[in-house]
Order: sequence, then structure tokens, then C-alpha cells
Amino acid sequence: MVHILGTDSDTSSITQAVRIMEKGGVIAYPTETFYGLGADIRNELALEKLYTIKGRGFDKPVSIIIGSREDLTRFAREITPTAEILMDRFWPGGITLLFTASHEVPVRLTAKTGRIGIRLSSNPLATLLAQHLSGAISATSANRSGEGECISAREVIATMGERIDAVIDGGMTAGGTGSTIVDTTVDPPVVIREGMIPSSQVFRAINNPRGS
Repeated sequence: MVHILGTDSDTSSITQAVRIMEKGGVIAYPTETFYGLGADIRNELALEKLYTIKGRGFDKPVSIIIGSREDLTRFAREITPTAEILMDRFWPGGITLLFTASHEVPVRLTAKTGRIGIRLSSNPLATLLAQHLSGAISATSANRSGEGECISAREVIATMGERIDAVIDGGMTAGGTGSTIVDTTVDPPVVIREGMIPSSQVFRAINNPRGS
């Protein structure tokens, strides 16, 4: 049976969700775009379960959401000046930046690319979960690969069924498009996926870091 956790950000819901993940469970939670699937990235069995639930091949990477900008140094081996500009401008928010992964990032999440997508979410529930789960939580969308994303807890339950252990009902999310993904490990940076933040805004910020 899927546990439906509270509709607010009270500590009891967060605590229950974290306990489930620490025991190897997978939950769904709201972000600023869609609902995501959360697992403890330190637990290899939990990550295998995540990929199985998602129906995702192990050759596909999975990004993470961190609890604070200070956590970034644990998971990224190098933070480029471009990354700093984009973080200053768009974090917390709908942009995922690719970094060279540190030794704390499981190879499975990088799909052996050596890079990891990282986001600081503007959704308080997502941020709290990451903060209470040792600084990071997996951030793949809560849907089977190839199917549509979910913008409500009800859609998650209808789509994922009994495959997940719990869902935090944070109401409707914005939907539309996912986060924009930018590779900051190369110069010039490359927009891997156009999303919530248009690429025009990304390059405007890079080219004019002191602008409005």
C-alpha cells in the first residue's frame, strides 16, 4: 500500500519520508516542475529499485537535488566560474547543472559519464527532504520512462501504482516543462535540455553576469 504523507511541510511528513528512504524505499515528492522519485543515493539497492520502478536503463544518468548550496562541494569535484554565475542567477530554481562528479556520487547515477546533474530546488519540500537525507536526494521524474510526467500526488499514484512506498502530497506542481539542463563542465557551456528556464536567459546571464 502506498503511504500518502501530509499536504504540508511539517516535520512529521518529512521525517516519515526520510525514514522510508533510509530503509531503502522510494518515495514521490513535489518539485518546482513535476513530481520526482526520491531515493537515498548512498544506498545501491535503493538506486537499483529506483531504476526498476522507473523502467530506466542503467545507461541513463539520474540527477540529484541538494539541500543547500553548501552541499554542492560534496558532490561536485569542480565548480566553474560559469556554474557560479548560473547558480547566483537561477538557484534555487528550475535549472540543473552538470558537474564533474565527486567520489561521493555513486557511479550508477552518472551512468559512467563522470558527470552528475545537480539542482537546488525552489520547492521547500524537496529542499527539506534533501537536507534531512544527508544533503541530497535523487531527482528523476515520477513516471515510467517514456510516459508523461505527473503534476499531482493523485497522478503519481495512478501512474506508479504500488511500485513506490510513499508520496508526499504537496499539491499541484507547475508542470509545463522540466528543469533546463546545462553542462558547465565544458567551455562554452552547452544547454543539454531546454526547460523551465529558456536558453536565451541562460546565455544572457553568462554573457552579462552583472546585469539584471
